[in-house]
Amino acid sequence: MIPGEVVRSTFAGERRMLIRSIVPALAIATLATVPLQAPAQAADYPVLRGSQIEDAPLAPSMGSATNWQGFYLGGFGGLAQTRFRTDKGVMDIARGNFNGTTALNEFDPGQLVLTSPRSDRGSTFGAFAGYNFAFGDAIIGFEGEYGRVGQSTEASTFEARLLSTGPVAVASVQNAKLNDYFNARIRLGYAYGRIMPYFTAGAAVGRFDTNIAVASDWLASTNPVRSYLGWPRQIGGPKKDVWGYGYSVGGGVEAALTDNLLVRAEYLFSSFNDVEGVTVNLNSARVGAALKF
Repeated sequence: MIPGEVVRSTFAGERRMLIRSIVPALAIATLATVPLQAPAQAADYPVLRGSQIEDAPLAPSMGSATNWQGFYLGGFGGLAQTRFRTDKGVMDIARGNFNGTTALNEFDPGQLVLTSPRSDRGSTFGAFAGYNFAFGDAIIGFEGEYGRVGQSTEASTFEARLLSTGPVAVASVQNAKLNDYFNARIRLGYAYGRIMPYFTAGAAVGRFDTNIAVASDWLASTNPVRSYLGWPRQIGGPKKDVWGYGYSVGGGVEAALTDNLLVRAEYLFSSFNDVEGVTVNLNSARVGAALKF
């Protein structure tokens, strides 16, 4: 081989070796740049934002966002029926007219003053205040109420009996008026969002004007007819501001129109026992509104 051919052969071999070393290096460099370029290229394309998980709207909450806890003050109005009936007290007054006499061996004066129940109807109105405690959706509250009623009835009786010792007569008046009342109640409710049905019960006290009296006469079988000594006699009479005690029970539905405005529809039954011998029951259906603080 001549010297020129030796030089060309050596140069060609070195060039092939250089190419073999450069090609793998370029391949590695190209692969290394692919992950870095991909995000940049992806950013050039439009993206539908609604399809991204992080931008999906939150599912609506099924729980109640209403805060039922707190103090409230309001008023109510509605219709009421007051029912009056003779109780044991009036019968005891009639028997008291004949205490210690032989007449009680022949008849029962208490049976002569019994009357049929009587009712009065009209409007009622008042105010209430209370505080609710919330335990999740369970609500426990305490409420005080004043109600104005002003309903009354009148009743009277007159009965006579002929005894072995002579005739007797028993008359009575049984008039009563419920002026107003107060009660203190507990409320137990369960909230369904802004709606809360509830049950309520507690103690009640009513203010009455009464005229409960029993008069009697016992006549001797003589000629001329005259009353026995000590007759005629009367027990009872008019009284004002008589307090009667009892209870209230009922239920209703309350709605939170806003976080601070409440409205309700409610039924309440109240009973006052033995008010000067008369039992008084009050039924009322009413609507009300309150501000919550």
